[in-house]
Amino acid sequence: MAASSPTQGSDVTTFLSLDFLLDTPQAQRLYHEVAANLPIIDYHCHLDPALIARDHRFADLAEIWLGGDHYKWRAMRSNGVPERLITGNASPRDKFNAWAATVPSLLRNPLYHWTHLELRRPFGITDTILSPATADGIWEACHARLATPAFSARGIMTQMQVEVVCTTDDPADTLEHHRVIAADATLKTRVLPTWRPDRAMAIADPVAWNAYLDRMGAAADRDIATFSDLLAALATRHTFFHAQGCRLSDHGLEGFPADPADDREAAAIFAAVRRGERVDEGRSERFQARMMDEFALLDHARGWVQQLHIGALRNPNPRMLRNLGPDTGFDAIAARDFIAPLAAFLGRLDGEGKLPKTIIYNLNPRDNEAIAVLCGSFQDGSVAGKMQFGSGWWFLDQLDGMTRQMESLSQLGLLSRFVGMLTDSRSFLSYTRHEYFRRLLCRILGRDMAAGMVPDDHALVAGLIRNVSHDNAARYFPFAASWSGGSEG
Repeated sequence: MAASSPTQGSDVTTFLSLDFLLDTPQAQRLYHEVAANLPIIDYHCHLDPALIARDHRFADLAEIWLGGDHYKWRAMRSNGVPERLITGNASPRDKFNAWAATVPSLLRNPLYHWTHLELRRPFGITDTILSPATADGIWEACHARLATPAFSARGIMTQMQVEVVCTTDDPADTLEHHRVIAADATLKTRVLPTWRPDRAMAIADPVAWNAYLDRMGAAADRDIATFSDLLAALATRHTFFHAQGCRLSDHGLEGFPADPADDREAAAIFAAVRRGERVDEGRSERFQARMMDEFALLDHARGWVQQLHIGALRNPNPRMLRNLGPDTGFDAIAARDFIAPLAAFLGRLDGEGKLPKTIIYNLNPRDNEAIAVLCGSFQDGSVAGKMQFGSGWWFLDQLDGMTRQMESLSQLGLLSRFVGMLTDSRSFLSYTRHEYFRRLLCRILGRDMAAGMVPDDHALVAGLIRNVSHDNAARYFPFAASWSGGSEG
């Protein structure tokens, strides 16, 4: 690139080389010949569909790289950067300069790898390490590229060979942007909604919950005065989402609620909270458990995949929640025991023959083996890998977390049936996380081949790499038959 020289003493020829992470000849061949050029199925992310609908052009590197990126925000705070230069009113260039000054302090943090992978792809910057000394050149080079059509929201997805994107959407959403996208035949990437009904069971705050039910009632064109009304409205919106191409649900849970309320108790709890009353924690949890059952039954009836993201401790810093609101980089890892109630939930559904395909993600690595084993307890032979132990999520989507997840899955399940990586991101630059994952997968298998742990048979192992990187997802998700990725089986 035309940017200024890298920091004196840094060696960009060995750092992040073309064989980054690929420390055996077998791994290098697996990645370069098999994994590198496969398209991406990003089945869970938080991209704003409005940006895709209007093919948004990003004003500068701060907008596309720092806007909404709570990973970077956490690192900047840890490095002593004041909030004005993170989420405050500082200029975009000042915020970028603060990030550039933070990067040299990130050695051994996954952000150091991600940052330079994102400069490499899609920006094509391969010879420069970001630091205050190189910030001017990188800013200018990226700014020039952002002005071209290839770096619009859609242009980036095309560059990165993104086949499918599944956003995260509330049942009350109109999905108007998804309809615009679906009607545009020029976009090669399929962009589909995902049903995220968490707010429908968030009764701890009666004021917010009641306002939400009014909004969802308007979307479903019905009053929500009883528990039965709530279920009917959700069913109406589920039907609407299905018509817009939705084939996945997603649920964010700190633990897992136990002991679902029966019809009578659920109706009573609903009525109390609808009147604005607060209920105790036990009744709230039983209501949530009942709602999780209802959500799963809707998904099973339409053949959807349910995703369970378990273990985020939301907003533990009250002061910063008041100042900045949620999703600004202050969440943490919960330490709740949830395996038994989760098993009971799966058992209820399985006993009725109504357990949908399910992906379970944990945020606390202590739960890896428990989840891998639990998934095996509910595989039923109806489809390969029906129950999935999801990829390393959030604080675990880095080398150690992803390695430990794949090691647990390999030892206690079938790595060969894994549906692989996702971005779980709000950023259009996060597709390099799929590259990171694929390089790591090839590293693991390449080392096993070199050590005699698996056969040194390129064709055999290449099939696993191809499946985990792309084809398993193409077969597993029920939108797969409408595009050309992966055969059924």
